[in-house]
Amino acid sequence: MPAVLSLQQVLTALVLPPLGLVIACLFGGILAWGGARRAGPWVVLSAALVLLLATPAIAGLLMFSLERELGRDTAQQGPASPGAIIVLGAEVAHGSGGAEVGPLTLERLRAGAALHRRTGLPLLVTGGVLSPGDPAIAVLMARSLAEDFGTPARWIEAHAADTRDNAAFSAALLRADGIGSAYVVSHAWHLPRALAAFARQGLATVPAPLRLGRAPDLSWADWMPRPDRLPESWFALREWVGRLVYALRD
Repeated sequence: MPAVLSLQQVLTALVLPPLGLVIACLFGGILAWGGARRAGPWVVLSAALVLLLATPAIAGLLMFSLERELGRDTAQQGPASPGAIIVLGAEVAHGSGGAEVGPLTLERLRAGAALHRRTGLPLLVTGGVLSPGDPAIAVLMARSLAEDFGTPARWIEAHAADTRDNAAFSAALLRADGIGSAYVVSHAWHLPRALAAFARQGLATVPAPLRLGRAPDLSWADWMPRPDRLPESWFALREWVGRLVYALRD
């Protein structure tokens, strides 16, 4: 497991912006210092790439490439009567009061709490320690559910290091209580990989996606770079790296 996690972290850091593009520009600078004629185009290409990744067009297409597997009518997918709601952790933020759930995790908790109120199903939160010295993200999620949404978590899975662990450990907890199916709450771009991991554990699932979009209907304005769309491209590329690592494991 550690070797695989290291591979994913290294690939993510080297391939994705900003470090990947910084490395590309440095490589171009080395070529220029050595008198290489193609150094200029290399630097220009790197700058053009970051501009493209910041456009709504490219960000939207990258996201749709991940989300299209879900289809539109996700409520009709999976078992008719799930027995629980699984909320997958995303990230930790650090405020004046110490570690707390990050914005993406909070979105998932909000959706999970709403689904709980609608269905009455118990909640499972999952995620281990992301950084040394921090509590497990599942512990922070359970605290947020109780304090921010007035909703208790029945199960706290606090050992998972990645999505496959989320699936394996969560499925084991649910099976111990006689539950063989569940809603899975995560962002739409992450859900296909998560659902595949749960399927490997034999747990029947119903996707509960956040931010499920449609195929981009592009206009000229969508090709104008916007800084707020670069993180969207980053998340999509990071997810493709995650899929690549899982494919290498298989």
